[in-house]
Amino acid sequence: MAGSTYKIIELVGTSDTSWEEAARTAIDTAGESLKDLRIAEVTRFDVTLTNGQITSYRTRLNVSFKYEQG
Repeated sequence: MAGSTYKIIELVGTSDTSWEEAARTAIDTAGESLKDLRIAEVTRFDVTLTNGQITSYRTRLNVSFKYEQG
C-alpha cells in the first residue's frame, strides 16, 4: 500500500463581515488553483481597526492538500 504526501501552506482570508467568511474566502480562492484540499486549521483571528471601529476580519489558516509530483 502506497502512502500519501501532503503539502501545508498558510493562507490569510479577509472579510468585511466575519471571521467565518474570511476563512471561506481563503479556502474558495485556494480551491481555484489547488487540487484536493484536505484540512484547514485556523491558527489566528484578528481584525483591522479604523478610528477604533472594526473595518475587516482576518482569518489565518494552515491548509493541506495532496502533493503530486509532476
